[in-house]
Amino acid sequence: MTNETRTQGANKPALIVGVLLLIVAFFVGYDASQQTITSTYGIGPTAMPYVVMVGLVILGLAHFVVAFREGLPEPEAADNKALLWIAGGLVFLIACIGLGGGFIIAISVVFACTARGMGRRALLVDAAIGFVLGLIIFLVFAKLLTLILPSGPLEQLFL
Repeated sequence: MTNETRTQGANKPALIVGVLLLIVAFFVGYDASQQTITSTYGIGPTAMPYVVMVGLVILGLAHFVVAFREGLPEPEAADNKALLWIAGGLVFLIACIGLGGGFIIAISVVFACTARGMGRRALLVDAAIGFVLGLIIFLVFAKLLTLILPSGPLEQLFL
């Protein structure tokens, strides 16, 4: 990180992110207001989207404050290779679950890709760690919470 600081004008990326966060907050709040799920025991399932909405509004407003502060350091350039690894892992996660590959395999790959994006070079070891974590998470949800995560051929062995 350099010692150069920004001294004039608003930080446009921070303004854009702040606006985007407020737009997402609006849609989350609107979606929460359209839910018809009722609860007879106090706070129901509609409460969490409102909590997320409040968090997004706070983050959006904080971005506006940061955008107009002077003397903040200039951000470093993005590491495009790392971003591609992480984005590739997320695309694989969505495709794997959408195409019926299952939760455990999807989590294994996204864990390994994210670790690689963060600079770790042991891809197979990270995939094995992701597999163990994915299996534990799947079993906790399936056996203890009785909630089924997206299942593929591997998950059928444990159901």
